[in-house]
Amino acid sequence: MCRNIRTLFNFDPPATDEEIHDAALQFVRKLSGTTRPSKRNEAAFDRAVRSIAECARELLDSMETSQRPRNREEEAEKARARSAVRFA
Repeated sequence: MCRNIRTLFNFDPPATDEEIHDAALQFVRKLSGTTRPSKRNEAAFDRAVRSIAECARELLDSMETSQRPRNREEEAEKARARSAVRFA
């Protein structure tokens, strides 16, 4: 999976539309193999991003869990600690 796509489920506050759009954009970039489509493919590229973002929002809104929501700052700190160990 693309390393820039982050888990968006079960956070407090919930994932924003911008975060979902960014994840959808990364996914489409990975699938298409390009970060910037040609003018000819731009409409299809943008349509795919919108469609995937809508599906992702629907998925996140319909999922349920009994776990308490994760704190974004705590998760970010854990990621920094893992990165420090990995790249030390």
